[in-house]
Order: sequence, then C-alpha cells, then structure tokens
Amino acid sequence: MNLEERIKSFALLGEFLRNSLNGNHMTNVRNGRDHSLLNELIDNQHKINPWFTPENVRRALTAIAEELTEENLIKWTDSYPELSKKTNPSKIGVIMAGNIPLVGYHDFLSVLISGNIAIAKTSTKDSELIKYLGSVLCSINPGFNNKIVFTDGILNGFDAVIATGSDNSSRYFEYYFSKYPNIIRKNRNSIAIIEGDESNAELEALGSDIFSYYGLGCRNVSKIYLPEGYDFMKLSGQWDNFSGIVANIKYANNYDFNKAVYLVNKEVFHDTGYLLLKEESKISSPVSVLYYEFYESQDAVRKQTELLTESIQCVVGRCGIPFGKAQSPHLWDYADGIDTIEFLLKKKIARIL
Repeated sequence: MNLEERIKSFALLGEFLRNSLNGNHMTNVRNGRDHSLLNELIDNQHKINPWFTPENVRRALTAIAEELTEENLIKWTDSYPELSKKTNPSKIGVIMAGNIPLVGYHDFLSVLISGNIAIAKTSTKDSELIKYLGSVLCSINPGFNNKIVFTDGILNGFDAVIATGSDNSSRYFEYYFSKYPNIIRKNRNSIAIIEGDESNAELEALGSDIFSYYGLGCRNVSKIYLPEGYDFMKLSGQWDNFSGIVANIKYANNYDFNKAVYLVNKEVFHDTGYLLLKEESKISSPVSVLYYEFYESQDAVRKQTELLTESIQCVVGRCGIPFGKAQSPHLWDYADGIDTIEFLLKKKIARIL
C-alpha cells in the first residue's frame, strides 16, 4: 500500500465520520458503511468512563473528522518526502492514555500513515472508540487488516514504542522501554496569556479551552496569566455558559473537595459556583480549579513561561494558539513538540528498526 492509498483511505474515514456526525446517514448507507454503531458508542461511553459524556465524545470525533481531509493529509505528508519511498514496515507499539476520548488517535494515525504496523495497547477507559475507527478503516481499505493490532495485555513484538501516560507511569516506561527507540510523554499542561484588551468573544472562547473535557486534557488551559490590575471577575462573567459542567458528579466531587480544602486551610480563592480561581505560581491545577498569576510586562511573562517549556503543552492567546482552538490541533501539531513522523523516519533511515 503506497502513501497515496493511505491518504485516500484516511480521507474516506474522515468523510464517513463527518457524514455520521452531521446526520448524513444515507450517504454512509450508500457507501456500505453503517453509522448506527458509532452513534451507540457515542451515547454509551460514559457507562465505561463517566468523564466521556456524549458531548465530549462527539467533540473528540469532530476534531478528528475535520482534520481528516485529503487536502490536510497531503499538506501534512508533503513535508516528509521519504514517506513516498517503499520500505519494510516496522512494528510500532503505541501505549494510549485514557484521560480524554481518542487521545491516542494521532499516534495511531502517524504510525499507519507512515506505512508501519501499529500495535496499540488501549486504555481500559478508552478502548472501544479507537477499535471502532480501526475497523472502519479496514472496511475502507482491507490492506490495513495486517497493519493494525490491538491488545489489552502486555505489549510485545515491537521495534519501537510511543507511550503516553502520567509522570509516574513515564518512569516505568523509561525503564522498560529504554533499549528501544521511543517517545515517552509525561504530564503537561496548557496556559493562556491575557493581554488585557481581549473582546468578550475571545474571552468566551477561552472558556472552551478551559472547560472542554472537564479540563482533563494536556491541551486544556489550567492556568492564565493576567496583566497587573486586571479584573479577573470580567473573565468569569464570560463563562456562565459553561456552568452546567458542575452537573457531572465526578466534576462536582472535585469541585466540592477542592473548595473544602481551601476553606479549611483559609486560602484565598474566588468561587463562581462551578469553578474555583486561585492565585498560584504553579501551572498544573486540579480539576475544577483554574490558577492565575499577574505579570508586569509581556517581556516578563514571556521569559517566565520560557522557563516552563518542558511542562507546557500549548500557549493560548494572541501570540499563540487562538482562543477556543486549544483542543482542535492540526495534523502537524505534535504533542510535546516531538515530530512523530520524523521520529519514525529517522529510525528507518538509520536502520535502527
């Protein structure tokens, strides 16, 4: 299977998802693919993982579907001429996290678009969706049947590995996979920098970066930087549309717990009724909490955040990712800034794999 065929297959997968999510079911029926199982999966993931509400699953699928166009796939792969060369496929182990729906999909896509074999160890909290997308891809192009392996057990038989997890699990990954070419991802958080003259629409859009997926993703904003003297009450006033988030029992439990801790410890915080805002130098905030910090100048905040590069996934703001777009990465927006395709290609060129 050459690169052109792989691109076409993923573009058709994107078309199938867009049709299903937009209700164009007859188009999928004519193409011989049933959308009903996808709708069932969307509706029922919360029974396996209470964080995976239908809204959040649909959000994750939509972000994937919108990027899987032939135009985007060509633009992405054109940066790597080596992808067009015929090479022996390598077996790439992909260990997936389960913090937000389909968080491991981009690694899965990168392995397959590069012509390799994906041996995917799914999270117990998020296994059905990725397996479903794999099955649809195989129905589009049966050539992927021998390119995709899913496992719930011990990962073995691989030549290189891409593993995503927490800081704790990364230590295990680094020990176990040290003798293999690897990408090992740890905890990261995202920040937003407010300049002070943002429009209400921009500030409201920032709410999506904070509240989508209940703030559980590494691309979710967990801390905001504000110019000195800024009234952060102006911010919270733009986020009332997200107040329903506290209806989720798991989120509500976190909100109640963190509020109780701050009250017992007599710590200063602001309570919106669904979000706790606390002035803090750290960037990794608990679920239901948003940290904030004031800065003296743009130069000062730039220097401060540069020191935290290894801990920051995204910077949202006018000088970074546009407000509201943190959870809508392009195909060429790599986690941790590590180019997955380049990693796979370099290993091939060096004959390490």
